[in-house]
Amino acid sequence: MNNTARLNDVAVAKRPALRLVKTNDLSRDEWLEVRKTGIGSSGAAAAVGLNPYKSQLELWMEKTGRDDSLPQPDPDDDTSPMFWGTLLESFVAAHYTKRTGNRIRKVNAVLQHPEHAWMLANLDREVMGVADVQILECKTAGMNGAKLWKEGVPEYVQLQVHHQLAVTGKQAADVAVLVCGNEFRTYRIERDEALIERLIQLEKTFWHYVETDTPPPADGSDSAATALRALYPEDCGETVDLSDDLEMGTAFADLLAVRASLTAQEKLESQLKQTIQQRMGNASKAAFENGEVSWKRSKDGTVLDVAKLLVDQPDLLQRYPLVKSGSRRFLIAA
Repeated sequence: MNNTARLNDVAVAKRPALRLVKTNDLSRDEWLEVRKTGIGSSGAAAAVGLNPYKSQLELWMEKTGRDDSLPQPDPDDDTSPMFWGTLLESFVAAHYTKRTGNRIRKVNAVLQHPEHAWMLANLDREVMGVADVQILECKTAGMNGAKLWKEGVPEYVQLQVHHQLAVTGKQAADVAVLVCGNEFRTYRIERDEALIERLIQLEKTFWHYVETDTPPPADGSDSAATALRALYPEDCGETVDLSDDLEMGTAFADLLAVRASLTAQEKLESQLKQTIQQRMGNASKAAFENGEVSWKRSKDGTVLDVAKLLVDQPDLLQRYPLVKSGSRRFLIAA
């Protein structure tokens, strides 16, 4: 690409975002439907395979309308990080203003990239009247999530913010995060043209999967496993012959080798653990130069002997049945 063409691309990238739809009067279901028409900033990292919580395959199912069979988050579940993140967003935004003095406001619209129509964004807040920053992204992190913030802004959040900068043409964003409910931090993310250019290309590749209704490859994550179970919940009893498929044959051979290696490692782990236990004898702990182990008896507990209860009162099973749905099991025979 010559310099003139590159400058033209940068000029297009920095054009203001289009307002695709106002969100003031949208119901949650309507908002979710709008999100299916493109990749939002919260889906950017998943679209390029770098979200620790969501795979490309799960995101693809959402964008192609196959997400009804996926576990659906309950917005009213007060045990979920999403619930508290939504509830505390306004508090994080207010404290950002108190800490920095920057005025902010909500942007009640789904924004759209002026050139790439599949690039969408919802901003938490817009920063007003400040020359060096224009966007505010609000985050919360609990005990588990805090680990991802030890070295600064996690990669998946950086990609989310750069997606927003790409869509809006803005120059910089602040990320405000409340960690474990009592530690407030702010980080500045400056626009990186090279990163944005690469992000757009990778997102475009993902969106091609959506447009052609082609599932992206599974990546080994828990999210991909959940997506596969939802995508193919039932088996039909047929056998697919992959004996002439070199790619699948290689995958199967590698799977056998990995499982054999894991079995050997698990046996070695057990042997090493037992060696230490034998040396400890009745001791509760063993101290080493680089750590320690404990081997303690847990407290006695009381549980219901269901089998004995059903012998005495067999009618209980008919009176209080609980059907557990079956699931597909992946078994290997070699």
